[in-house]
Amino acid sequence: MGQQQLLLIVLAVILVGVAVVVGINMFSANAASANVDYLVNDLLKLAAKAQQYYLKPVSMGGGGGSFRNLTIDDLTTQPSNENGTYQVRRARRNRVILRGDGKLDGDGDGRKSRVRAVVFPDSIYIDIRRR
Repeated sequence: MGQQQLLLIVLAVILVGVAVVVGINMFSANAASANVDYLVNDLLKLAAKAQQYYLKPVSMGGGGGSFRNLTIDDLTTQPSNENGTYQVRRARRNRVILRGDGKLDGDGDGRKSRVRAVVFPDSIYIDIRRR
């Protein structure tokens, strides 16, 4: 009877260990997926500020109908946060490209997530480059 109980205890410990490993893996995958969602959310906020910059007159610190001189400092005081790092990639007269580089690798390819926002005066296009 003692051997049977010992075997059941060992089996229970193994099952609990497997359950913990599976739970950790599921949490990591969910956190990486959430990081992409947070990048998109942050980029949408920055894109809205870029559109405000476009509409604001030059005399008030805006672009006066152009994105050309837009920098990340015009959009935020913190270009890096717990979700990732953000930058202005290309600022042209009628569009600007913003990029967010995440802190996690969502798809296991060894590269961290990357999201791009192409901002026009009246619309925003989000492009998930890497998960």
